[in-house]
Amino acid sequence: MSLLKLKQEVVSGGTQSAVAPEKAEPSTMVIGTLAWVALFAFLGWTNPWMLVFVLGLAVSIMLHELGHFWTARRSGMKATQFFLGFGSRVWSIHRNGVEYGVRAIPLGGFVKIIGMTNVDEVAPEDEGQTYRQGTYARRMWVITAGSVMHLIIAFAIIVPVYAFAGRVQDTNDVHLARVVADSPAAKAGLLPGDLVVSIDGVAMHNADRMREILASTAPGASLTIVILRDGATLTMQPVLQQNPSVTDKVQGFLGVSPTTEDRVAVGLLDALVQGPKDLFVGVGQAVQGVAKVLNPVSVYGHLVGTNKDASSRPGTIVGATQMSSDVGKFDGWAGILSLLAAVNVSVGVFNMFPLLPLDGGHAAIATYERIRSRRNRRYFADVNKLMPVAAVCLALIAFMFLTGLYLDTIKN
Repeated sequence: MSLLKLKQEVVSGGTQSAVAPEKAEPSTMVIGTLAWVALFAFLGWTNPWMLVFVLGLAVSIMLHELGHFWTARRSGMKATQFFLGFGSRVWSIHRNGVEYGVRAIPLGGFVKIIGMTNVDEVAPEDEGQTYRQGTYARRMWVITAGSVMHLIIAFAIIVPVYAFAGRVQDTNDVHLARVVADSPAAKAGLLPGDLVVSIDGVAMHNADRMREILASTAPGASLTIVILRDGATLTMQPVLQQNPSVTDKVQGFLGVSPTTEDRVAVGLLDALVQGPKDLFVGVGQAVQGVAKVLNPVSVYGHLVGTNKDASSRPGTIVGATQMSSDVGKFDGWAGILSLLAAVNVSVGVFNMFPLLPLDGGHAAIATYERIRSRRNRRYFADVNKLMPVAAVCLALIAFMFLTGLYLDTIKN
């Protein structure tokens, strides 16, 4: 990507053409529409929960961009484009000087606000409506609106979930959060959501204790597992196999993920208190997690297999969508909505890190310009000098994304 293209399409947030935006090519419209339909059809056919999760992400993206769009309009800035997706236009419509539409690559969205940088070409009569001419307070309001919207979305999700479905807490009852396909557990008939009553007569109230029993049982041995499912008591006798992820010793493998966490009902008032508290903790955890993930050495360690720290592992929409399948099976709508809330918090935090082309990068530029400005002289940062920095930041983000995609697919 050339520096000019980087400035126009990434740093400045959209095309800078002086002519009216072009319409989608007929072939692009047909192929792009079929691609979007095929994506949703594939997700729905593979697992309906994955489709629900992706639709939720699409709504979150649109609300993120709506935050930028609404605050820009309220600040007197001119927005000319509002798109879901990147790349070539699939279709678009024009309303009151704004082009709304869908593009071919479903990896985000954008709102084009004119005059994002000091070198963007703008008609003289529109200069007063540019982002760059806004006051510092208005520019910060506009550029942070997307991330603030993510936090609002998370709040709007988590409070009703806590109030009506309950909050996840330790219950001292061991449930199966996940059952690996074609594993001894799956072959024996164990399912996600089963409550484990006992293993070989030993009562189960601790997930770590269950893991210890499984790890200490030799491959080929049979276990008598009593479970509770839909009010009925069932007895399963799976035969363990060698753990496929352990090569240096003999260790039994059942193929389950036990947990003692489950949803406990809370009232609306408690939900209004506990929901924001948990989101505040989630923001702190997201900040720490993003800081770890932005370390190229840490990411490279995951790539070559030397880093086992899950908190520093880069994630992608592919991995989150895969996770939504298990979450939906185990926890239903409450789990999917909670996952969406967590993703919104993470995206909102990541988006405000001071890296171009993220919103946090633009906020950093606005703050730098404010510091350099004097009462009678407004300072404008030269975006051309920032292009090498933006290119490095974009390369880092691309490295993180590609590594995460590799880990979520090939090495999953």
